[in-house]
Amino acid sequence: MKVLAFGTSNSRNSINQKLARYSAAQIDDAIDNVNVTLLDIHDLEMPIFSEEREKESGIPAFAHDFYQAIGEADAIVISFAEYNGSYTSAYKNLFDWASRIDMKVYQDKPMIMLSTSPGPSGAQSVLAAAEGSAPFFAADVKGALSLPNFFDNFDVETGVVTGETFNQKLNEIISTL
Repeated sequence: MKVLAFGTSNSRNSINQKLARYSAAQIDDAIDNVNVTLLDIHDLEMPIFSEEREKESGIPAFAHDFYQAIGEADAIVISFAEYNGSYTSAYKNLFDWASRIDMKVYQDKPMIMLSTSPGPSGAQSVLAAAEGSAPFFAADVKGALSLPNFFDNFDVETGVVTGETFNQKLNEIISTL
């Protein structure tokens, strides 16, 4: 099984990237023959989407790379960072460009949607928005899970979620892949 995992922040120190990496490792532990690809959207920055840019220059290669990476995966793990209650501009731009290739960006792939933040909400607003819109973009969401208070529930040195409730729920979702 090929698993594509990424956080939706373009920060090199993204806590959502750390959560995506951890969750993909849990899939690797639970299922035989897993190959995990970690994608860093920082490496896929491109001009802000506009119809005029698309007409002038076409769809950027990075959008095609992102869409292709999803297509090559058997399952996807996305951990949504929340900026001002919504998607990060880096992810929204990448997603908008990819949707110009095909509105079915997620290509009917089984998906685990996650979110985390330093605060008690755990970025639940963006997670709810992502989960709610997922059917419109051909996502087969197996489960959505938020980790509140990241620094209280994640050991940064070992890269492990310490919250047992989160781990139990994550393993339940993984069992559906």
